[in-house]
Amino acid sequence: MTKIVVIGAGYAGVLATKKLEKKLRKKKLIDSCEITLIDKHPYHTMLTELHEVAACRVGEESIKMNLDQIFAGRKVNVVLDTVTRVDFEKNVVTGKNADYSYDYLVVAAGSKPTYFGVEGAEQYSYKLWSYDDAVKLRDRIHDCFRLAADETDPARKKELLSFYVVGAGFTGVEMVGELAEYTPVLCKRFNIDREDVTIVDVDGLSRPVPILPEKLSNKVDRRLRKMGVEVVMNTSVVGVGENFIKLKKGDDVTEHVAGTVIWTAGIESSEITSSMAKEVKSGGRGRIEVDEYLRSVDHENVYVIGDNMLYTAPGQERPVPQMVENAEHSAAAVAKNLMVAITGQGERESYNPKFHGVMVCVGGRYGVARVGMANHQINLASFFAMFAKHFINIIYFIQVMGWTKIFSYLTHEFFTIRNNRSFLGGHFSNKTPSFMLVPLRVWLGAVWVFEGVMKIVEGWLKKPMLEGFFGGANSWFDSLLGRIDPAAVDAVSAATAEVADAVASASTEVAAAVPSGTVIFDWNLKLFELIFVSGTDLAKATISDLAFKIQVPFVDWIVENMVLSSDAMTMFMQGFIVIMQILIGLGLMGGCFTFLSAAVSLVLQAMFVTTTGLYLNTFWMIFAGLAVLFNGGRSIGIDYYLMPWLKKQWKKVKWARKWYLYND
Repeated sequence: MTKIVVIGAGYAGVLATKKLEKKLRKKKLIDSCEITLIDKHPYHTMLTELHEVAACRVGEESIKMNLDQIFAGRKVNVVLDTVTRVDFEKNVVTGKNADYSYDYLVVAAGSKPTYFGVEGAEQYSYKLWSYDDAVKLRDRIHDCFRLAADETDPARKKELLSFYVVGAGFTGVEMVGELAEYTPVLCKRFNIDREDVTIVDVDGLSRPVPILPEKLSNKVDRRLRKMGVEVVMNTSVVGVGENFIKLKKGDDVTEHVAGTVIWTAGIESSEITSSMAKEVKSGGRGRIEVDEYLRSVDHENVYVIGDNMLYTAPGQERPVPQMVENAEHSAAAVAKNLMVAITGQGERESYNPKFHGVMVCVGGRYGVARVGMANHQINLASFFAMFAKHFINIIYFIQVMGWTKIFSYLTHEFFTIRNNRSFLGGHFSNKTPSFMLVPLRVWLGAVWVFEGVMKIVEGWLKKPMLEGFFGGANSWFDSLLGRIDPAAVDAVSAATAEVADAVASASTEVAAAVPSGTVIFDWNLKLFELIFVSGTDLAKATISDLAFKIQVPFVDWIVENMVLSSDAMTMFMQGFIVIMQILIGLGLMGGCFTFLSAAVSLVLQAMFVTTTGLYLNTFWMIFAGLAVLFNGGRSIGIDYYLMPWLKKQWKKVKWARKWYLYND
C-alpha cells in the first residue's frame, strides 16, 4: 500500500488531492494507494474572499466548503488534526492526535501573517488570514458602530470610529475598500455621521498594489479616496497599542487614535512549514526550496506547493509569487509527478507556470485587473475587471465543488446581495416577496389545465389532428409572406376547419385563417427565421392579432419526419401534449415540483412558438413561467414541505454527492 499524506486543505492541498485521486482512480490504482489529507479545520476556506465576510457583504458560510462534501465519493481519508512535526528520516508526520506514516509527503500548509517585529502589532491588531479572523473582524466592526451610537464621550466615540488598515497590497486594499463601502450602510443603521468615521490605509509602499501597472495603481488610489479613505503611502508602522497606532514617515514618528487596527502587511509560512524549513534547505519566511519537479532539494519523496514553495522558474529573476494561480498550477504539476513516481511510468513535468494576471477589488462594485496570456496582458477596470474576477472564481469552484458551489456563489454574490453591493448593483437580488407570485403561479396553472381539458373536448385523444393543427398555421404564415397562393390557404382552412376552430377557441396557438394582415418583419438568419405578423391591418390590430414565430428548419424536419410519420405517432404526441398540459397545470396550482412544472411549461411554449407560432396575448405565459421557475412553490405550496425532504434524501445518493449534483 503506497501512502500519500497531504498537509493542508488550502487552495494547493485540496486541488492536489483531488487531481491525484482522480488520476489514481483512472489508472485503477486507487485501491493500492492511501491518500490522507490533514488539516486542523473540517472545511476549505476561500482566503481571497475573507474581506467580503469581514465587511458583511456576504455571509460567513459563503467562504467555506466542507471537506466531507468536497471529497464525497472519493477515496480520500480526511483527518482533522494539527500537525506538530515531520520526521523526514522515519517518514512520519506527527499530529496532536496521531502519527501518520508516508511514502510521499505533500506540504501545502499555507501561510500566516508576519508582523516584522512591530511592537504590539500581533497583540493589538486584527489579522485577516482565516475564516475565524473574518468573523471576528466583522463582529468587531459592528460592535464599534453599535457602541459609538450610544457613546457620549467625544474622545471615546472617535476612538471607536477610527479604523486603520496596515498594508496596501491585495488584501489591504480589498479590506479597506469593503470597509469604506460598508461604512455608509452602518452609519445609516446606527444614525452616525459619516464624517465622524476615520478610515486610513497605510503602507511603506510608494503606491497601492505596486505589482499592478502604475496606471491601475493610480485608479485604485483615486477610488479609495473617493470612498472616503485616507491613503497614506511611504509611511511605516512602528507601534500598535490598544487604542493607538504609531506611524513613521522619514524621521518623524506620530501617534494616532485607532480603535481598530487591521493587519494585512505580509505573510510567512505557517508554523509547521517554518518548523520543517529549519531541517531542510529553505529561504526567507519559511519557504522550502524545491527542484524543478517541486520536490524538496533534500528529500525526493517530499513535495512542496503553494505558498510554502521557494522556486524560481526558468528565465525569471524572482521566485514564483504566493498567489492562488501558483497554488493551482503547482497542485496540477505535483499530481502528475506523483503519478510518475508511484507508477514508474511517464515523464516528470518541470514546473514552468504561465500566470494570467492579477486583479484587485475595491469594494463590491469596482475593481482593476491586469489579465491575459503570459506574454500579452491588458488592463481592465470597473465592470470588466469585476466580471473577470467572478468568472475566475467560478472556474476555481468548478474544480473544487462543481455545480453546488457555483450555485451557492451566485446566490451569495448576486441573487441575495443587499445594499446594491455588487458590480451589477441589486438588479438580480430577490427583493420581491415570493408569496406575491402565488396568484400568478395559480393562474398560469389554471390556464394550462384549461388548455388540456379543451383539447380532450376537441377530440385530441380520439383522432389525429396535429397535421391540420400544424398545416393550417404554417399555410397562414406562408400566405402572408407571399410564399403560397391565398386560394390554397382557403382550401387548407376548409379542410381543417374543425381543428382551426378548436385552436382558435383555446387562444393559444396560431390557427389557420383566411389570409389577411401585415408582415411586420421577416428576418432570415440562416439557422432560423424570425417572423412577426399582424392578422389584420396594423392600424386596426390589437395584441391578439399579432403573431410571432421562430421558423427552425430542424424543428420542421422533426415534425414532418417523426411527429407526423404515422397516425400512431401523431396520437402519441397528442396524448403527451394533453397529459403534460394538465399535469404541469396541477403542479403549478398546487406548488408541487414547481421548478419542473415551470420548466416544462417553457418547453411547451418553445415548441409552440417554433411550430405554429404564438399570438402575443399568450406571451404572458412565457414570462410567468420564468417568474415562478425558482422557488415559486415555496410560498403557500406543497414544495414548502416536499423539497427540503427530497433534497435531504437526494444528498444521500452517492453519485449525486460525488458529482455535486445538489445545492444547499
